[in-house]
Amino acid sequence: MTALLTKNLPLVAGAPDGIKKLRELILELSVRGRLSEHLNSDGMANDLINQIKEKRAARSSGSPLKEIESPTRDRFPYKIPESWTWTTASAISEEIVDCPHSTPKFLTEGFLCLDTNSIKKGSVLLSRARYVDAVTYKERVVRLVPQPGDIVFAREGSVGESMVIPDDMVCCLGQRVMLFRPCLVLPKYFRLALSEPGAKSRALSLNKGIGAKHVNVADMRNALIPLPPLAEQHRIVAKVDELMALCDKLEADQADAEAAHAQLVRALLESLTHAKDAEDFQENWRRLSENFHTLFTTEASIDFLKQSVLQLGVMGKLAPQNADDEKAEVFLDCIDAIRAGLVHSQRKSTVEVEAEPLFGAPANWVWRSLGSVLNITGGVTLGRKLGDRAMVSKPYLRVANVQRGYLALEQIKEISVPSDEVEKYRLHEHDLLITEGGDWDKVGRTAIWRGKIPDCLHQNHVFRARPLVSDFCTEWAELFLNSAFARQYFAGSAKQTTNLASINITQLRACPFPVPPLAEQHRIIAKVGELMSLFDQLYAHLIEARQKHSQLAAVLVEEAVA
Repeated sequence: MTALLTKNLPLVAGAPDGIKKLRELILELSVRGRLSEHLNSDGMANDLINQIKEKRAARSSGSPLKEIESPTRDRFPYKIPESWTWTTASAISEEIVDCPHSTPKFLTEGFLCLDTNSIKKGSVLLSRARYVDAVTYKERVVRLVPQPGDIVFAREGSVGESMVIPDDMVCCLGQRVMLFRPCLVLPKYFRLALSEPGAKSRALSLNKGIGAKHVNVADMRNALIPLPPLAEQHRIVAKVDELMALCDKLEADQADAEAAHAQLVRALLESLTHAKDAEDFQENWRRLSENFHTLFTTEASIDFLKQSVLQLGVMGKLAPQNADDEKAEVFLDCIDAIRAGLVHSQRKSTVEVEAEPLFGAPANWVWRSLGSVLNITGGVTLGRKLGDRAMVSKPYLRVANVQRGYLALEQIKEISVPSDEVEKYRLHEHDLLITEGGDWDKVGRTAIWRGKIPDCLHQNHVFRARPLVSDFCTEWAELFLNSAFARQYFAGSAKQTTNLASINITQLRACPFPVPPLAEQHRIIAKVGELMSLFDQLYAHLIEARQKHSQLAAVLVEEAVA
């Protein structure tokens, strides 16, 4: 069994959450006697139980623990080797104490105070270590002074996290932990038996509270412990340490491999965005496309590929420029004529047309300000004093409804507005919705309104950008406004406070906007859609492969435990 597990460690480790599952499997097998030899020379665990009873009875100081009856056979959760015996945590402990329930005043130095936050993977997590002064230390060790070999066990929060106190540690107990002092039982084995996944599940199942994330002290006193002879306990602990070290190495190797893979993918994709000319780009793209299924084997690599393709599309590197296309200036002249009439009739200030380029676009593209090609307005303000005006209730979109490239319409709220303002704020099909801000990810998020909700309005934290001509390609505007270039512009323009950022309507209207010929815009959108479908297929293949990998790993695990 040990050879089978060791041989197939990389296979199981490569499954989703594989390393975590491997560690749990190792612990489970160890307390079932599957990782160790059972030698006649070891004797029987019942002999050890008798020695423990004799020592407990002979103690001259302190009141002995109340004798706990051996568990009945109907409580045994699984079969163990014949030389082992089932017992309880209380029956093989000299002491079991709960932590003091008061909250001490923590310091940055002093006496170490162990609590559920500071114990991780069998040791103290120094970044979370807490300390108390000498007076508090003495108060907290009145009941029992923690000693080397004692086991500190988290019974709330990170339930099951535990550690054996080492020889050189002086400490007291903090909050939400308890202490076990083994009696003639190897502390490291005792810890394995308390912390393995099955023991944790059994302890949690006894707590019937809704959403309970803690175990009771009384239940842990009666926790079932599969006990091997002492010599075998040493062999089990040694084997677990050996296998956990292999898991550590696999984890480190995976991290190194993932980092190298991510660096390779990034370098190859950046070769596309940095291509000198069309010929250079096509050569780099050919090299990349030939190795899609080799390179893009993780969610992160596929996501990075998607972002790179969106950037390439915005830069005009995905679709060819065609000399027969109607020039962008002709399209813009139509928009300018309509905008001039609109500005005149509404007596609004003009919008600056010129805009500084954000990147090197193809020669046949034109840079304009966003406000010169779209009619951008704010939305309805919540909480206004409206007096006795006639009101109607309408659905409206909030920042939460507007995501990057799509609308989340599962939760739509309604707002009361004056009936004569409905048309002012009502959304039209093909309107662009752009978020004002909030946290950094919310600034400038853009999605197209497809008219799925009749008479839907938008609030003032969501700008509306309406095309001035019917053949305006809103998909192109959405693509650009969600790109890294627009996000960089918004980041540089946004008003910033702690963890928050926002843009105003003037900054949005001034955003530089690249305008390719209209026919080229449609070619770019079509190419992006085609490639996104390909990437979705890559992702589906990845999920399918991982499911098969997980199934294969599960079969191996079942075979190991059976």
